[in-house]
Amino acid sequence: MNPQHFDYEERDGVAIIRLNRPERLNALTFDSYAELRDAFVTIGANDAVRSVLLTGTGRAFCSGGDVKDIIGKLFDVPDSALYAFTRMTCDLIENMRRMEKPIVAALNGTTCGAGAVMAIAADIRIACDAAKIGFIFTQVGLCGADMGAGWLLPRIVGLGHATELLMTGEFVSPQRAYEIGLYNRVVANDALEQEGMDWAMKLAKGPSMGLAVTKRMLNDEASMSLTEAMQAEGWVQAECMKHPDYKEAFNAFSEKRPKNFTAGVSARL
Repeated sequence: MNPQHFDYEERDGVAIIRLNRPERLNALTFDSYAELRDAFVTIGANDAVRSVLLTGTGRAFCSGGDVKDIIGKLFDVPDSALYAFTRMTCDLIENMRRMEKPIVAALNGTTCGAGAVMAIAADIRIACDAAKIGFIFTQVGLCGADMGAGWLLPRIVGLGHATELLMTGEFVSPQRAYEIGLYNRVVANDALEQEGMDWAMKLAKGPSMGLAVTKRMLNDEASMSLTEAMQAEGWVQAECMKHPDYKEAFNAFSEKRPKNFTAGVSARL
C-alpha cells in the first residue's frame, strides 16, 4: 500500500485510512475514488490487517465528490462515461461491505454525500459532537439511493427514517443520528481519535473468522428466507466450531486467562 490520495498506516493489526484534503473538506476526486476502491481489496487480502479505521483530517470526514474535480466535469460526457463513474462509486461501497474485516468509521466532522455512504458502509460509526450527516443527493437533483444508500440505510435506521433522510437530503445533528441508530457513539472531538482506535483495536483482537462470517451473514441474510437463513447459519456455525479460535476461547476460560485470538492461524471460509 502506497496511496497517493490518502494517508495510510498499519498499527497493531489495524489499517488506518485517513482522508487528507482538509482544504477541500476531504472531497473525493476520480483518482481518490479509484484508489479507495482498490485499497479495500488489497487490505482484505492482507493477513497482517485485522480491522480498519477510516477517518478524516480537519473539520470534515468527507464532503462527497469534489464539485470542481468531478461534478463540473461530468456534464456533456457520453453515457458510458457517466455509468463508468457511478459504477466505480458503487464498487467502492461494495468492496467495503465484501471485505470480511471490521471497519470502524471515526467521523471527525461534516459527513455528506459519498462520505455519508462510506460511513454507513462501515460496521461501526463513532462520531464527534460536530459530525452532522446528510445524504444530500436529492438536494442536487439526484436519486437519494446512491452508492448503495437505498440498501444500507434502511437496514441501519429502518425504512421510515431512511426515507426521510434520503428524500429530504437534509443534514441531521450528531445527537439525532445517535437517537435513530445511525451513529453507534457520539464523543467529544478531542476524544474521537482514541475512541475510534480503541474500537478498531478491540475488533482487531477478536476472532477473525467469527467476525468475517458475521459480516458476511449480515450482508447476505437480507435476501434469504427464514429457512434459508437457518440453514446457512447452522452450516457456518459448524464451520466456526472447527476453527482454532473456538478452542482458544474454551482453553482461555478453562485456564482462567485472557483469550488470544491473534496467535492462531487465520482461516477463510
